[in-house]
Amino acid sequence: MRWLALGMALLVALAIIAIGTQYVSSPRTATRSFGLPLPEEGANIAWWLRLKGVRDIVSGLIILAFMAWGAPRGVGIILLVEAIIPVGDMLLILAAKGSTKSAFGIHGLTAVLMVLAAIPMMIGAP
Repeated sequence: MRWLALGMALLVALAIIAIGTQYVSSPRTATRSFGLPLPEEGANIAWWLRLKGVRDIVSGLIILAFMAWGAPRGVGIILLVEAIIPVGDMLLILAAKGSTKSAFGIHGLTAVLMVLAAIPMMIGAP
């Protein structure tokens, strides 16, 4: 069970790094799949969107670092804490009357997968 949880953690880490990289390299394209309308036009919008990308990349790297140099319990704790991010994204999209499909299908599902991966590592399942 722990190998499955570690595999899910690796998948989440790599996926969020890939999403963050897309936000840094092509922020407007990445934003279209988030679940909210594109921000207003302006000279600095792309730079604000890139900030999200940098944070996503770091979130993924934290998981990878704990997987490489930490104990499985630490990976589980980090995943559980970082699951707050997609839950927050989901709630903000729903509050803004954005895409329900994206809110639940992308962000809600991501949070569930992160929690499901975190629990076995935190309780020490073999």
